Amino acid sequence: MDIKIAGVSTEIMRKALDQARRGRLHILSIMNQTICRPAEEISEYAPKILAMHIDIDKIGALIGPGGKNIKALCEQYSVKINTEDDGTVTIFARNSQDAEDAKAAVMGIASDPEPGTVYNGTVKRIMDFGAFVEILPGKEGLVHISKLSRQRISQVTDVLREGQEIPVKLTEIDKMGRLNLSYIDAIDPDGAPADDGSGGGGRDRGPRDGGRDRGLRDGGRPGGYGGGRDRDSRDRGPRR
Repeated sequence: MDIKIAGVSTEIMRKALDQARRGRLHILSIMNQTICRPAEEISEYAPKILAMHIDIDKIGALIGPGGKNIKALCEQYSVKINTEDDGTVTIFARNSQDAEDAKAAVMGIASDPEPGTVYNGTVKRIMDFGAFVEILPGKEGLVHISKLSRQRISQVTDVLREGQEIPVKLTEIDKMGRLNLSYIDAIDPDGAPADDGSGGGGRDRGPRDGGRDRGLRDGGRPGGYGGGRDRDSRDRGPRR
């Protein structure tokens, strides 16, 4: 308060300060009703910056050829991602959800797939014998047709379509580094064994679809990603 003005008496000063005090306390009481202590967490809608560290040998996989992978992540999650030579990765996002989603994607690329883990994947290609699903950027695995449903299905498109996002469980990484995935084990891990077409209980239904083997028989393994044919005539059932 400017006290150099002529004619301002002590009484006027006392009255003005008392009015200011009452006004200040009134404002503080309203503020206290809205928030009485500092927020423990920043609002989920506030801009967010996250920093993490990945192995140096994973930086190339994160960036991708010509920056393909990191550009795709920035576009998908509406974020900006900076990488340092020491493996430090910084994510700048408009809100917490975008930041956490981008972080999960980055850590997914920087980590090796682990058998037994359930991933949210995208169906990239559908074949007669199954579907190829991308579980991490640049990392695809096969869901064999026998791992799509616990009921017998005639074709993969009965369950999946290209571009669909589905949960899949990584059941195995074979000797050639191929990823074997299961849809039914991801959505119903405690369900009954899948109907592989053998009919169960030893009953043999015979060949299906003109003799093509679309499923696993008697707990066997498919003959690679090509679907393979069962050359053991003992398992084919009665000949027509």
